[in-house]
Amino acid sequence: MTEAESARTGAGADAQAVCARHGNNPAALLEILHDIQDEAGFVAEAVLPAIAGALNLSRAEVYGVVSFYHDYRRAPAGPVVVKLCRAEACQSMGALALIEAVCAARGIVLGGTSEDGVTIEPVYCLGNCALAPAAMVNGKLVGRADTERLDIAMREARS
Repeated sequence: MTEAESARTGAGADAQAVCARHGNNPAALLEILHDIQDEAGFVAEAVLPAIAGALNLSRAEVYGVVSFYHDYRRAPAGPVVVKLCRAEACQSMGALALIEAVCAARGIVLGGTSEDGVTIEPVYCLGNCALAPAAMVNGKLVGRADTERLDIAMREARS
């Protein structure tokens, strides 16, 4: 067995164990995917068949859920994760221009990870509309976000 096959088998076994903790209940798919992401940092393509088998779902059904919800990562994130709100209140306060500036400064597209380990993700409400545009850096809310505030928050997240 190659190293890649071994890794896939191990990941599949881990996914099956997570499914078993949820009683192999297809209704628990979202929670299962969250648990897998919490443990591995992302939901690898290689675990989807194991999840589908354990829950008696098609691989397409599981893939559809992973690809539909923006909260699931299909690749590892960097050590600094910046979530930028794209909801209406934030858009009205300049979020789209902020997103373009942050991504351009890092040389990436929204959803990508820069060479210095910053992942920029879109979100569709952080519940901080009164302080739009809103962002979150490694779980810390940043209100009235601009490039300077985000740079400070990213430096703090690294330390």
